[in-house]
Amino acid sequence: MTVHAAEMHVMTSGGFTAAYQALGPTFTKQTGNTLDTILGPSMGQSPQAIPNRLAHGEPADVVIMVGYALDGLIKDGKVIPGSRVELADSRIGMVVRAGAPRPDIATVDALRQTLLHAKSIAYSDSASGVYIKNEMFKKLGIEEQAGPKAKMIERIPVASVIARGDDEIGFQQVAELLPVPGVDFVGKVPEEMQSVTRYAAGIPVGAKHPEEARALLQFLASPAAQPTVRKTGLDPIAR
Repeated sequence: MTVHAAEMHVMTSGGFTAAYQALGPTFTKQTGNTLDTILGPSMGQSPQAIPNRLAHGEPADVVIMVGYALDGLIKDGKVIPGSRVELADSRIGMVVRAGAPRPDIATVDALRQTLLHAKSIAYSDSASGVYIKNEMFKKLGIEEQAGPKAKMIERIPVASVIARGDDEIGFQQVAELLPVPGVDFVGKVPEEMQSVTRYAAGIPVGAKHPEEARALLQFLASPAAQPTVRKTGLDPIAR
């Protein structure tokens, strides 16, 4: 352990959380710096949302969140300009209940037919679900057919309602589908129909351990971290 080990405060949201939690112990072992982690959404009105936590003066050395939300914090003077590090891209995928037939969604037409024939469709209340409701159904030309049998799942993972059998197929960011038991991952939505979410990290103004924070960001974005990033359902960024 290093002589001057730091206890670092990290705020992380959504799709990168699984990768961060898997990589964190290695960083601690290598540096001796411990990670005190708080989970919260990248945006929104809840007190748990990362921007609101920072606004209320909660301490943080690193924030990990949706890239455009991080850009907003930089613009507002809450995160150090130039500290932003690109981490990974998150794509939308689909699950069915474990053991159920896996419909074909490999092409745009296959996805269209799967949605038309599905008895019920579930999607998240986050950015991916809003995109599916407001844009993807329209792009596929099936808004009238798919809309009435689709519903937004609030607060809980979409895969959990699919595992219970409440709905036939479910959509959410892949990294948020994979950790949930009781479902089978079918695949990612075809690239032509994707909405890609970029995750990034930065160092808040007033961070107590900025040097250690930079080391953590470099580690999370390093080539050595990419196998873990990919395993958790994210797509590494070409560098």
